[in-house]
Amino acid sequence: MALPKSFSRRLLGGILFGVVVYLGIVLWADAGEVASAVRRLPLWVLPAACVLSLANYAIRFWKWQRYLNLLQIPIHGRASWLIYLSGFALSVTPGKLGEVFKSWLIKGLAGTPIHTSAPIVIAERFTDLLAYLILIALGGIASYPEFQWVFWLTLAVSGVGLALAGSRAFARGVARTLKRTPYLWRLSERVEVSFESTRTLLAPREIVLPTLISVLGWGMECAGFWLIANALGSGAEVPFLAAVFAYALGAVAGAVLIIFPGGLGMTEFSIGKLLREQYSNSPAQLSLEVARTQATAAVLLTRLCTLWFAVVVGLIATSIFRRTFGEVDGEGGGEAEA
Repeated sequence: MALPKSFSRRLLGGILFGVVVYLGIVLWADAGEVASAVRRLPLWVLPAACVLSLANYAIRFWKWQRYLNLLQIPIHGRASWLIYLSGFALSVTPGKLGEVFKSWLIKGLAGTPIHTSAPIVIAERFTDLLAYLILIALGGIASYPEFQWVFWLTLAVSGVGLALAGSRAFARGVARTLKRTPYLWRLSERVEVSFESTRTLLAPREIVLPTLISVLGWGMECAGFWLIANALGSGAEVPFLAAVFAYALGAVAGAVLIIFPGGLGMTEFSIGKLLREQYSNSPAQLSLEVARTQATAAVLLTRLCTLWFAVVVGLIATSIFRRTFGEVDGEGGGEAEA
C-alpha cells in the first residue's frame, strides 16, 4: 500500500468498519431488492457523480492553497495538489482527522513541523461544517422543524469553538496546564504554535471566503446525490433543494459524531431517513418497503461516489507523490516548487 504502516492501519480499520456497517444496512433493507434497484441505474449516472466529486476537490483546493500561503508554507503547484489529494486516503478516520497525513508529507517535503501545519486540517473541517450549515439553510431548514435543533446546536458549538480557537488567553491556559502535567509538558510549546496557526487560519477576515468555497464545493456532491436519487427508475422525484438538505444534514450528523470513521453509519442513516420520506411523499407514492429499498440503494451508491471514491483518489495521489518525490519520512526538508 502507498501509505506508511501507521496510516495504513487506520485506513484498514475504517474499511473494515465500513464493511460491517454496509453489510448491516443491506441485510436490513433486503439485499436482493437493493441489488435490483442498483441495476436500474443508468450507466452514466455514477461517472457523472464521480466527476462532480472531482469538481468538489478542485474547488476546495483553492482553500487548501490559501491556507498554505497564510502560514507561509512553501509548497505550490503539483506537489501541493498531490499532498492535498493524498489526504483523502484517510477520509475514513474519525472526524477525517487522519488527513493530518498531509502535514506529515509537508514536513517531509518542506521541513515544516507537523504542529504548525496540522491546524490547516482543523480549519478545513471547520469551514466545511459552516458550509454544510449554509447548505442546510438553503435546502429549507424551516420546512423541517424536527431537525432545527441540530442546526442551531451545531451553529452554537461552532461559535464557541471559534471563540476558543481565537482566544490567546485560552491558548496560554492550555499551555500552562500541559507544562504542569507529567509526560505532557514537552507538548506545551507545540500546542502554543498550533494555536497560533489556528488563529491565523480562523481569523474573522479569513472565515467568509473559505466557507463560500466549501459551499460551492460540497454543492457539487449534493448535485451528485440528487442525480443518483432521481435515477433509480421508480418514478419518484426528489427536489434539488430537498436533496441538498438531506445530504448536508447527513454530513453534519457524521461530522459532529466524530467517533464514527468518515461518519460511517450515522451519515447513511440520516440521509436514508430523509430520502425515504421524500420517496414516500412523492407523487409516485412509493410504499414504505420500496422507499426503504430505493433510499438504501441511493445512499450506498452516493457514498461510493463520494467517501469511497475520495479514498481511492487519495491512494492514487499518494502513489504518484511517492513516485514523483520519492519516499518521504516526515523528517526531510527543503522547498517544493513543483
